[in-house]
Amino acid sequence: MINVRVYGLLVDDLKRVLVSDEYIRGAYITKFPGGGLEFGEGTRDCLKREFKEEMDLDVRVDDHLYTTDFYQMSAFNPNYQIISIYYYVTPLERIKAPLRDKPFDFDERQMEVYQATGETETFRFIEWDAFGEDMVTLPIDKVVAEIVKGRRKA
Repeated sequence: MINVRVYGLLVDDLKRVLVSDEYIRGAYITKFPGGGLEFGEGTRDCLKREFKEEMDLDVRVDDHLYTTDFYQMSAFNPNYQIISIYYYVTPLERIKAPLRDKPFDFDERQMEVYQATGETETFRFIEWDAFGEDMVTLPIDKVVAEIVKGRRKA
């Protein structure tokens, strides 16, 4: 089975990179914002929906950045292969979602979500000079981080 994921790279005016810190299925994961493609949905519409659902943020989906070009088994289900598609995104409004200064700094509301669902997330920016493959968890995100920093070709 194949699981298609769509992620957005948002770099703000201060050249900081937006990441999502998540506690999901018993693991702490730092990744780019985005998520799973739903049946009948295009990749750009998926990414717009994910930003709206996760951050209540309208974004413009810009240039395609990268699509997985190697085999990646799902970290959560060995019966699935992951294909991830990455785009640059631009916010069309001010970010309203709470932004954190340190990883996995979940607030009371986010912990209530965790109690109800077993999963939660929060968002933060990482300074450009500090950003790199070691700042994200997922193998495909690590490749994208290296591409963005100019250390690897797309």
